[in-house]
Amino acid sequence: MSLDGTYDEANIFALILQGKIPATKLYEDDDTFAFLDIMPQTRGHALVISKWSKARNLLEMEDEALAQVMATVKKVATAIREALNPDGIQIAQFNGAPAGQTIFHLHVHILPRWEGDPKGFVAHGHGGQADVAQLQALADEIRAHL
Repeated sequence: MSLDGTYDEANIFALILQGKIPATKLYEDDDTFAFLDIMPQTRGHALVISKWSKARNLLEMEDEALAQVMATVKKVATAIREALNPDGIQIAQFNGAPAGQTIFHLHVHILPRWEGDPKGFVAHGHGGQADVAQLQALADEIRAHL
């Protein structure tokens, strides 16, 4: 899919925001939503999305929505650092399928990284779908630092 297109109201993140698909929430305010990735790259892999912008990628996103998303990225990344004590934190955002984007609702990845971790990014996680109970316990641990 190219950088141009029409926003799909049935994309997975839109469905999460509509309450049609569950997500393990880390943080929510009036404008943004942060949750754990169901197909995590690393322990604590989180995603942040705008609740109101229909931007498919960074090039389409309103400045106000981008500022809101990035403020939430910082807040959640700080909580992840405090909760999990990683050696580093990767912040990733992809624009268009050739760049690795698979869901066309702007989203930012927060990936805690430890020494010895693989450095790449796999579109659908390293180990498949995470256990929901384990995600919930991890979310509780991270939310305690928000």
